[in-house]
Amino acid sequence: MLAAAIPASGGLVLSTPLISVVDDDASVRAATENLLKSRGYIAQIFASAEELLRSPQLGETSCVITDMQMSPMSGLELMAEMRTRGYDAPFIFITAFPNDRVRASALGAGAIGFLAKPFAGQTLIECLDTALNGRGGI
Repeated sequence: MLAAAIPASGGLVLSTPLISVVDDDASVRAATENLLKSRGYIAQIFASAEELLRSPQLGETSCVITDMQMSPMSGLELMAEMRTRGYDAPFIFITAFPNDRVRASALGAGAIGFLAKPFAGQTLIECLDTALNGRGGI
């Protein structure tokens, strides 16, 4: 599902980043999509890593926000597969099961951010801004 948004300023967004949200929890997908749309981003949501990998918009993805623990392909496996295919979009990982080992794995693999669910919307937006502007991670 592809959704466009108009920013609060009322003007149309040109060259708006496309953010792909991957989570097996429908409520997380919907809440994250609504947050992104409210901030003027274009969001596409997927219930699995495989859905994103089959998407015709895969190459247009500016950033991936994904759950860490999904089946059959995890968020880390999705990131590795995208890198293998030549896609270098930044990744922000979200998880309901945070621990130092998982965080270290995500950040060590090159993730820009690692957020524990539930996370504050503003924290995700700040992390996304970091990802899109190439600054250090959260």
